[in-house]
Amino acid sequence: MGAYYDEIEIEDMAWDEEKRVYHYPCPCGDRFEISRRQLADCEDIATCPSCSLVIRVIFDPLDYEDEPPDDESSGEEAEEDDEEEDSDDDHFEDALEKLTIADEAPKVVAVSA
Repeated sequence: MGAYYDEIEIEDMAWDEEKRVYHYPCPCGDRFEISRRQLADCEDIATCPSCSLVIRVIFDPLDYEDEPPDDESSGEEAEEDDEEEDSDDDHFEDALEKLTIADEAPKVVAVSA
């Protein structure tokens, strides 16, 4: 997206504890909103629910990297997704867990073209 109404630093936005979003006044009379979860996902676009204007939020993504889910329902959805992933036959295994280091020289395998 290339056309922003404005670029606003996160420090200039107000935190709404009830809605769990940062907000900033929009010229239409409503307000731009962005959640901490969106910031944790490195999203920097705050939208106005009443008009088509958007602003770019300037912030440090490292400040939000350990952000828990915004509400309980998204946490339940995440748990359901984890259960579905665990039921798959294909499991990711970390290569470092199976890494072994030996003092013997590696075996040479001849490959013909």
